[in-house]
Amino acid sequence: MKVRLQISDEYMEPEAEIRASRMTEEIEAAVDFLQSPNRVLTVYSEDKMIVLRATEIYVAKVENDRTVLYTKGRSYVSGRRLYELQKLLGNKFMRISKSALVNLNYLDHVEAEFGGMMLLTMKNGSREYVSRHYLPEFRKYLGL
Repeated sequence: MKVRLQISDEYMEPEAEIRASRMTEEIEAAVDFLQSPNRVLTVYSEDKMIVLRATEIYVAKVENDRTVLYTKGRSYVSGRRLYELQKLLGNKFMRISKSALVNLNYLDHVEAEFGGMMLLTMKNGSREYVSRHYLPEFRKYLGL
């Protein structure tokens, strides 16, 4: 990928422009990074403060008034609210209910449930339902 950089006092705010004939994984990763450059979170596990990368997170959800982040084999508590995490984590995370976000990179499979519900199974084995309110957006993501 060619990269051109122009530094000038005439630019008040940084701006990025990507030109391509088609969308590729490389371009998608660049856009994702540019839209959400702050990809490190401070989380808590027991009495320790841990630095966690967004790419390690499978699911973020609210449980008992706490925001819990699930990774491959552990869970951590975040001091951030779910809407803050949604903005911070970028477009690979999708809201699937009032209390849950999922990392679409770790989606393993989807099962259609009775009554039009969808059950997501993540690659770490966790399972989450897509609520009716968020179902149209999720179906659009799947191309349905």
